[in-house]
Amino acid sequence: MRWYRLAAAQGFARAQASLGTIYRRGEGVPQDYVETVRWYRRAADQGHTDALNLLGYMYRDGGEGVPADYVQTHMWFNLAASRTIGVLGSTAAQGRDIVAGQMNPT
Repeated sequence: MRWYRLAAAQGFARAQASLGTIYRRGEGVPQDYVETVRWYRRAADQGHTDALNLLGYMYRDGGEGVPADYVQTHMWFNLAASRTIGVLGSTAAQGRDIVAGQMNPT
């Protein structure tokens, strides 16, 4: 944790995303979804594709530190899809398209 925190504090997106996952799983720390979202957001703000995709899932499902929110889900999946090729990009695009079908015009 010490090294992840030091790297994350210096702005390394991969370390920030890893901290988010550690808090989400409660690996060696108390499980804390507020911290999970905080670290994923920091990584996502730098374009870290895994963090973008994971935020999409969190907002899709809700209950893990965030409310279920189709607009947020669409946004995070869309950002992940636009920055990623291959399986992760396809998965993000598919998640975006599924939630788009569940949204209403408002």
